[in-house]
Amino acid sequence: MAVRMPHWFRQIWNTKGLSRWIFLVGLFITLVFVVFAIFAPWIAPYHFNQTAVDGVKFPKLGSASSDHWLGTNDQFYDIASRMIWGARTGLEVVVMSVAFAGVIGVPLGLLSGFVGGWIDRVLVFLMDAIYAFPSLLLAIVFAFLLKNTLGGGVVAAALSLTAIYIPQYFRVVRNTTVSAREATYVEAARAIGAPPLTIMRKYLFGNVVQSVPVLGTLNAADALGTLAALGFLGLGIQPNEASEWGYDLSRALDDAQAGNWLPAFWPGLMIVLLITGLTFVGEGLNEGINPALRRRRLQKVVFPARTAGEEVSS
Repeated sequence: MAVRMPHWFRQIWNTKGLSRWIFLVGLFITLVFVVFAIFAPWIAPYHFNQTAVDGVKFPKLGSASSDHWLGTNDQFYDIASRMIWGARTGLEVVVMSVAFAGVIGVPLGLLSGFVGGWIDRVLVFLMDAIYAFPSLLLAIVFAFLLKNTLGGGVVAAALSLTAIYIPQYFRVVRNTTVSAREATYVEAARAIGAPPLTIMRKYLFGNVVQSVPVLGTLNAADALGTLAALGFLGLGIQPNEASEWGYDLSRALDDAQAGNWLPAFWPGLMIVLLITGLTFVGEGLNEGINPALRRRRLQKVVFPARTAGEEVSS
């Protein structure tokens, strides 16, 4: 039985130009990290918090070998294991933060744009106030507030990033709802007596969330960079809670200044690669799904062959 591709994937596949290849390259890079994240216990040679085997300590700042593929860092951790486990940490935080922001921001934007009035004014003022803060500064503030209650784990890091992206989902959905609430199909729903909740749920929601997946992929790339910045400043996930590339990069700076740059190279490379992959996926989705930007490939038209009887009759 043939497997049908999703509609959005067929749209991207049938486009021409650079956007399709950007999406495919980004998808490949992201899928590699997804494989690392899912199968980290089987791919990584050691646990992310492991510093010894059978009571024998790993070498400090050891070079690459058959036991330690990328060497060890100044905390006796195996670098390859930390890089592989770090993919799981990064994707967990990114997925949770983007999902939390969408679950909160999309309904608020839909409500604000459809209802209007003082609810709209209050929500717009609140979201604009949050959006005015620099994203990293806002993440640092929430990281401080959540550290005492939730600790320095993955959930706390995800929640500290959630507040950054709620205003973005709110503004996109709210602006789309404002333009769509006067559409003919909404007026028809009002005319037949549909309550506001039904109109928002059945008639508006599917039309105003079409750009949300694209925004989510772009926010995922930004969330990964912000998470790395928090870890670099020592405000993110603690090393015994999970492996985090920003923390490892921060710890390796002194070694890089001393001439041993490999412990800093690998976490930096992981951050750059995953951010690049997620950004490519977002840009490819934006150009492939958006009808105003998409350029479709010309499909070859094949007419059925005419039989001899048809030719004579014609």
